[in-house]
Order: sequence, then structure tokens, then C-alpha cells
Amino acid sequence: MPDTIEILCKNYTNLTDEEIETIKKIGVGLQTMANLEDADFFIDCLTTDETTAIVVAEAKPQNVPSSYKKTVVGLLAEPQNEPAVARTFKLGLPTKQMKAVTQEYANVIQSVEPIWHGERVIGVLIEEKNAEENSEMRDRIRFTDQSYAKLANVLTRLDEESSWLADCIDEAVILVDMEGYVSYRNKIARNLYQKLGYTVDILGQPYCCIALHGSNLEWFDQDANYSGIEVNTADLTLTVKQISLKNNNIDFAVMIQDITHIREKEKELILKSVAVKEMHHRVKNSLQTIASLLRLQGRRTKSLEAKKVLDESMNRILAIASTHDLLAKVGVDQVNIRDVLENIKDNTLRYFLKPAMDVTVDVEGDGFQVDSEISTSVALVVSELLHNSLQYAFDDGRENGKIDIKIEHNGRQSRISVTDNGKGFDINSIKEDSLGLSIVFSIVRDKLKGTINVSSSDSGTSIAFDFKNKITTIDNVT
Repeated sequence: MPDTIEILCKNYTNLTDEEIETIKKIGVGLQTMANLEDADFFIDCLTTDETTAIVVAEAKPQNVPSSYKKTVVGLLAEPQNEPAVARTFKLGLPTKQMKAVTQEYANVIQSVEPIWHGERVIGVLIEEKNAEENSEMRDRIRFTDQSYAKLANVLTRLDEESSWLADCIDEAVILVDMEGYVSYRNKIARNLYQKLGYTVDILGQPYCCIALHGSNLEWFDQDANYSGIEVNTADLTLTVKQISLKNNNIDFAVMIQDITHIREKEKELILKSVAVKEMHHRVKNSLQTIASLLRLQGRRTKSLEAKKVLDESMNRILAIASTHDLLAKVGVDQVNIRDVLENIKDNTLRYFLKPAMDVTVDVEGDGFQVDSEISTSVALVVSELLHNSLQYAFDDGRENGKIDIKIEHNGRQSRISVTDNGKGFDINSIKEDSLGLSIVFSIVRDKLKGTINVSSSDSGTSIAFDFKNKITTIDNVT
């Protein structure tokens, strides 16, 4: 890597030999940084015309997939595609979390730090993550046992001019010398201890007086390369890791990560999950109460037409209630569509299968997650179709029948079909004033943004509808 850096810098930049050596020093630790942050890392330098930048070094993470299929060393970084790089070169300031387009036309999120030599910005250090994975918890640095030790060793070799590299790490870093004193701390560590109430800089202080985990000698496992604990102090939740070094007069390194926001998010999610469960539970109970009232009224009425209307309304309400019943159990706004249809099948058979009939209903196919809006709409449609099959498909005197509900999941769109082996019907004779079918067509068209196909013959009827999958992720719950 250093040879490549030197060749590219001499051929395509205005950097001096001394400045190139500074770039090469940063390049030595590039792979470690990539592994620590699970991100692609690059060093870019301005070309001779100072209008574009050239990639002189790269490192791809070894523990997660890179955003790149091929190397981009030697390729140009256009300012319109990488505005964060252009901004940092122009202003000499860090640029965090800015969108960019790679040389392979992929969308990424860039964080850029200037590389200084004296009073001049000679290059930039770039961290890139896939735009789709750019969530707050994934953006934080995740250290492994091996990478902690590697980073600590890199830090012990940093000279004063390049020690700014440690300030790019999103963790507090402390180096303790053989006499037990703090010989180095980065800005994150200094600011953290100020937040904890320390009025003086911890640099030069005895580590035993500032250790957040008590006596480091009692806590540190001498037989292990590093150990770690979680500490709660001053309303903060911290993870403390200690790495034995025993070189360059450095006894060990300490790395502290503030995970307060992570723990707070976890508590918020738990509270939200409980609240969501309670909400769906209450909605389910209310709907079931309404259905019970309709059932009671249906038993009391003497009008067959009124009883039919009440039963159909009860069936629709129970279809909606079945979704809320499942949502109350999981606590998030997602439910397995197959579980919904199994509930619909059980409820419909329980209330609408005539005692003299033997009808088998099977649900088969893919089970996948959908949000509550989709599941409620699908439940209403399938409930209506299943109810129609039970009511009309087998009313010609036959004693048994079969209904198949099939689910097909295909990426962005899915398909559900309800097929019976009943007597069939004339499609052209469908009544326009049929409330049930009107509901079915309306929901598929307006709510599910899909299409519906009906086929029927004297050997049975099949009605299939498709719909777009729309999943509400946990990140959308606010």
C-alpha cells in the first residue's frame, strides 16, 4: 500500500515528499480502522489541478460486506458525486454523515476528516457505509477482541503530529504507562470525564484515581488479552474495555464507549411495545364485544334478511379483530399473514359452517410479515370470500366440499387465492348491489393497490388477488 500511495501522489498530486510520508503513515492504520468500524475507508488527495481528488489508498472491512466489488485506488472522486470530500478539502473541516455516489454508482454515507501537514490539508480520510445500513446503532463503532488489541498497539506508535487520528474514533481512548499514570487521552476521553464532573484534565493523573470500574488491578484479568464491563455512573451507561500492551512504556489501554442512548432506546422500545400490545388488546376486546352484540341481536330477530345482514357484519368485525388479536401478542405493528388467515379460517368455520355440511378449509403457502394496514385489508377480503364460498358454493345439496387458501410471496408483490370445488356461478350474473363483493373489489383496488381475478365453472370457483407488500419497520415506530 505505501508504494502505491507514493507512486500515485508523485504522479497525480502536488504533494512534497514529506507530505507523502504523512499520507503513508495514515495508510498503515487504514485496515484496522475499516475492521473496527465495519466500513470502507479511503484516503483521497487533490490532483494537480486541485479540482478533483484521486483515491490513493483503500481498506475494505473483513467482517462485513464492502460496498465495492472492485478496487477504486487510482480512480477520481468527482465533487458532484462526493460533496463531503469536496467540502472538507475546501474548508479544512470534518464533514459527517453526508450522502455520496461511489465510482460504482452505489449510494453510501460518507464521513470525512481532513489530513493536515502543518497548516495545509494534504488529503482526507473517508469512512463510507452503505446508505441502507445507516441506522444510529449500526453507525457506532463495534470492536472485536482482536481489533481492540490491534487499535491499542497502533495508538502507541502514533507520533504527536498524527495523534489526531485517535480523535476520529467514536470512543474514549486512554493509555496508561508502566507507572500507572495516564500518558495519553483523546478528545472524547477528555470530554467524557468533564461530563462526569472531573474539573481537571485526566492527562497525567494516576489511573487508579479515575478508573470507572474500581481498582483496575482487581478488575483486570491478567490471563486474558482484554476484558470488559458495563458501568452506570452519573446517569450514563458506559462499557469499559482494558487491553494489556506492555510495550513502548505503555502498560495497558482503556477504551470507554458511551452506550447511554442505546440503553435508553431499548427502554423506549420496551415501553412502546407494551403500549402497542395494550392498544391492540383493547381494540380486539371492543370489536369482539360489538360482534357479540350483533350475534345476540341476530338470534333475537325474526327477519331472515336482517339475520343475514347482522351475521355478515359480525364476520367482518371478527376479521378485523383477528388481526388486532395477533398484533396484541407480538407488540409491534407487524404480523405474519399466514397466522391472520388461519385465524380467519377458524372464526369463519366456527360461526358459519352449517352443521350438516363437511367442508375442509386448508391454508397453504408462504408466511411473511406485513403491517397492520395490509393485514386488516387482507383479512377482510379473505373473510368475505371464504364466507361466500361456505354460503353459496355448496348449497346444491352436496354434503362435503373443499376450500383452499393459497399464499404466494414474490418480493414486492404477493398473491392470495381462495378456491373451492363447489357448483360455480355465472361471473356475468354478479349483482352490482352485492355489498360483500363490493367490499372485496374496493379494498383490493383502493387499499391494497392490487388487482383481482375471478374464474368459475361447474367444477368450482377461484378468486385471486395480488397486493403490494408494505412493511413498517421498527425504525418507523416513534
